[in-house]
Amino acid sequence: MKKYILALTALALLTACKKEQKKGTEQVTPVAFEQELKNDAGQLIDVRMPKEYNEGHIEGAKNLHIYDQNFQQRLDSLDKDETVYVYCKAGARSAEAVQVMEQKGFKHIVELEGGLDAWNKAGKPVAK
Repeated sequence: MKKYILALTALALLTACKKEQKKGTEQVTPVAFEQELKNDAGQLIDVRMPKEYNEGHIEGAKNLHIYDQNFQQRLDSLDKDETVYVYCKAGARSAEAVQVMEQKGFKHIVELEGGLDAWNKAGKPVAK
């Protein structure tokens, strides 16, 4: 009985100390987007056209063009339980992508408010 109580106590402590997974969808500024990426790397996707992506993107982003005929299948390759960070040029395409991801059951989505335009205006780094 003593071992059982100790095991339950240990489990309760581990559960209480475990980082709580955020849920839902957030639209955040470039500063907050960058900070959240640092705190929880997650999965970063750029939903712009490949040409736009090649001209400059956020370091570590995977290009999943929203209007590609395989977009939904490519989304299925992502982990729905892990945070997904999404952006486009100005925000319209990422908003569409967020709707699709929500319908597919993604648990936590962080959208860059104003897209890469806002990211660049904030002086944040891009990779080529």
